[in-house]
Amino acid sequence: MAKKNKPPVVVAELGRPETTAETAARKARDSRLYRQRKTVNNLVFSLLVTLGLVLVMWLMVPRGVGGFEDHTVNVSELATEASPSAGRTLAAPAVGDDWKAKQALLRSGSGVTSWQINYTTADEAYAAVTQGFTASGEPVPELWISQQLEQQAPTGTEQIGGIDWIVYDHPDRKAEESNMLFGLQGTWGNDTILVYGTDSPATLRVLAAQVAESLGTPDGAAATTAPKETE
Repeated sequence: MAKKNKPPVVVAELGRPETTAETAARKARDSRLYRQRKTVNNLVFSLLVTLGLVLVMWLMVPRGVGGFEDHTVNVSELATEASPSAGRTLAAPAVGDDWKAKQALLRSGSGVTSWQINYTTADEAYAAVTQGFTASGEPVPELWISQQLEQQAPTGTEQIGGIDWIVYDHPDRKAEESNMLFGLQGTWGNDTILVYGTDSPATLRVLAAQVAESLGTPDGAAATTAPKETE
C-alpha cells in the first residue's frame, strides 16, 4: 500500500500552511535564536565557573591577623646590613616601641644615593629620615633636597644633637595633602640628613636627636643627644 503524504500543517499566525520559503526562513530563525541562547548560556556558565575559581583561590591564600598597619621592619638590623654597600654608617634612630618603621632601604636617583626610613609615629602621623650622599663625595644637589622637602622654604636654624639644622616649619599645610609640615636639614660629613613629617615639631626634633646619636660624628666621636634650640 502506498504511503499517504501528510497534509501541510496550517500555521495559526498565517491561517494557512507555510510555503517552502517560509518554512526555510522559520527554521533558519529558530536555529539562529538557539545558537544565541546557547552562547548566552555558555557565557553565564563560564562566568560562574570563573567566579567560583576566584573564590576558591581567595579562600586558599593564607592570611595573617594584621595588615599593613601592623607591619614593621628592624631599622637597626637593616642599617647594619646596608652600611657596607653604602660605605658609611647609616642612621638607625632608637625610637619608641610605639613607633612602627614601615620601610628602611637604600635607593638611588638623580645622582644621589639615599638611606630612607619611613615611620608611623605613636600619634599615627608620618615621620621620615633621609640620609643622602653622592658617590664622588660632592654635596647633595639643592634641587634634590628641595624635592624631598616638597619645595618648601626654610624658616630658621637650630642645633640638635651636635648637628646644625636648617628648619622648615609650615604648620598651615594639611597632613592629608602633604608629607612635610615640619622638617630639618642637617649635614653629617659629606652627607645630607633630613628629618621631616606630619607629627609635631617637638616629636620630630626628638627624632633628629636620635638620628644624631645613632650616627655619632664623622670623626667617630659621640654626638650630644639633648636638643638645643638656638635663638
